Amino acid sequence: MSAIARSAPVAAGLVLAVWAVAAAAPGLLVSAGPDATDVLVALQPPSGPHPFGTDELGRDVLSRVVHGARLSLAIGLGATALAVAAGLLVGLLAAAGGKHWDQPLMRAQDVLLAFPELLLALLVVTVVGSGTANVLVAIGIAAVPTYARLVRGQALTVMRSGYVEAAAALGVRRPVIVLRHVLPNVAGPLLVLATVGTGTAVISGSALSFLGLGAAPPAAEWGAMLSDGREFLATAWWTATFPGLAIVSVVLSVTVLGRSLPGSRGERS
Repeated sequence: MSAIARSAPVAAGLVLAVWAVAAAAPGLLVSAGPDATDVLVALQPPSGPHPFGTDELGRDVLSRVVHGARLSLAIGLGATALAVAAGLLVGLLAAAGGKHWDQPLMRAQDVLLAFPELLLALLVVTVVGSGTANVLVAIGIAAVPTYARLVRGQALTVMRSGYVEAAAALGVRRPVIVLRHVLPNVAGPLLVLATVGTGTAVISGSALSFLGLGAAPPAAEWGAMLSDGREFLATAWWTATFPGLAIVSVVLSVTVLGRSLPGSRGERS
């Protein structure tokens, strides 16, 4: 393995650590509030007082990007946690419940997989309404089939192994087999997929906010900032560029980190 390949996960971890600090304690990185306006300095380019420039209302773009990490990451992590929990439940029920559970559950997942995740999330938001919480739930629901099929496949492989069949022959109850043997073997590939999937969830959350379906103004959120900044790309490129770079940095970092985790090669194959 080359030095670059070895250092990439470390660099990705450092980037995510910075964004974690930004989400948990943005005051440690910036002093200005995300909603503090000053029309006298509106649309100022990057400078010493404002490293990322200012937007059309004179708000500091750096402060808004840093404070926006909380909402953007909360949507990505929350949606992924919801999808993992639901996908784990559905996948284990399908694998351990026999044909009566497997057939209807997997056919339902096949129907959901027929739609791209972002489109399915958009349909859910259209039904339940806009807002940060609804966007989180919509993205989570859209991602459930991916996790459910992974869990089912891994669980079936484990349940057909010799030691699990021996445990069943000795009278060990199926719930005990699932908890003691199946779940630990599913956890590794599921963690890899969830890590990479967090980046996808961040992109989806930003896309829905870009369309005006996420956080309501004037909340600082990267997708909403991109939407506002597109009006000024010709004259104030920084208003959209820096929120976009924030999204790219998070997505690339979680992807690199996920692909470096043990078991990622086996999961991809």
